[in-house]
Amino acid sequence: MENNSFRKFLDLYLEVWRNSSLTDLKNIISKDYKAREISSGELVDFGYEESIIGWEQGFNFAKEKENKWDLNEISIVPLREDEVMVILSATLVIGGKKLENVSLFFQTFKKKENDEWNLIRSYIETGVPNENIKKIQFN
Repeated sequence: MENNSFRKFLDLYLEVWRNSSLTDLKNIISKDYKAREISSGELVDFGYEESIIGWEQGFNFAKEKENKWDLNEISIVPLREDEVMVILSATLVIGGKKLENVSLFFQTFKKKENDEWNLIRSYIETGVPNENIKKIQFN
């Protein structure tokens, strides 16, 4: 895996997210995307179309009153030569104040034949207390 290639892509992806650019995000998410989200103890599985609706709602809310995304890269885990998992925490800063809870994203990206990367899988835990992120350990 070319680390430089993925690093450039990841920086672009995070910038797309911070800018709440749904148009750009649609080009990053694979049409075969699969995801699982745990929200308030409820498990929801969804695919590309549902994810776009969710991103659109989140991006619209972020754009209201100039809210900002607070995204933190926790870890990058090479899975295979052409797949990388990124662990991120995400929350909003509303009126200059960061929300107390974050969503924890485990996102898997796959390199396509044309050397572009696509988001192919996600596992998302919502409502994680911010202070718990600092307690994450890797052995």
